[in-house]
Amino acid sequence: MTPVMTAQDFSALGAPDLVYVREILAKDVIDDIEDVDVELKPDQVLYALHGADGERLAVMLDRATAFAAAQAHDMAPVSVH
Repeated sequence: MTPVMTAQDFSALGAPDLVYVREILAKDVIDDIEDVDVELKPDQVLYALHGADGERLAVMLDRATAFAAAQAHDMAPVSVH
């Protein structure tokens, strides 16, 4: 069994600039996205950038862009599955 970390466990790692990137489906966030310049298909995989507290900070079209955006804002991204 894979251990599960809560938002509190994750933020307790001690790095306030630690963020995580995870895959999401467009259908799960399409109503929350305001400025979309591309057409999204409901089953399209996107990459969400989350703060250590679990708050979704951004949604990107690809994993590399999500990591680059985090690093550009002096954050330390990690991947979760």
